[in-house]
Amino acid sequence: MAIPARPWMETVVERWALLLTFVAAIGSLLVSGVLFAFSSFVMAGLGRIPPDQGIAAMQSINVTVITTSFMLAFLGTGLVCVLLGASSYLRRGKPGATLIAVASAIYIIGCIGVTLAFNVPLNDGLARVQAGTADATAYWERYLAEWVVWNHVRTVASFAAGIFFVYALIMRVARPRRFIAERS
Repeated sequence: MAIPARPWMETVVERWALLLTFVAAIGSLLVSGVLFAFSSFVMAGLGRIPPDQGIAAMQSINVTVITTSFMLAFLGTGLVCVLLGASSYLRRGKPGATLIAVASAIYIIGCIGVTLAFNVPLNDGLARVQAGTADATAYWERYLAEWVVWNHVRTVASFAAGIFFVYALIMRVARPRRFIAERS
């Protein structure tokens, strides 16, 4: 049984999808910037100081990162990606829909999934070590090597997702104008 056409509903879905795509682009790129800072200089700086100080600093960062603003950017973008992924199925065939679905999957898997599977367990392990012990120093060396690799993955994933969202926005905005110009 065919669902009756509802042009007003399609317009509402399209407008919400456009707004959410913009929010996802900003969120993904913002998160990418934060993660890039850790990949490019924060972790290197922590690795240059004595292990006890590096451990203490990272333990403090891991506690203070749990803020409303960061969680809104990080997890809020993930929620927007879930909504966009679902709406992409409803919008299949529309300009940018497939790209939005791909960008959403990249952010959810490459940023949030990697964080939960790799970075958080490493952070939890770091929280349990007692600075000043041989075990802590050994864990810190392992932590620096592994955490940074997975942070690079998160950085690239969130940046790629952001770029794909921006490109999808360009496709959605440019296509109607091109169509109008061709008809004139």
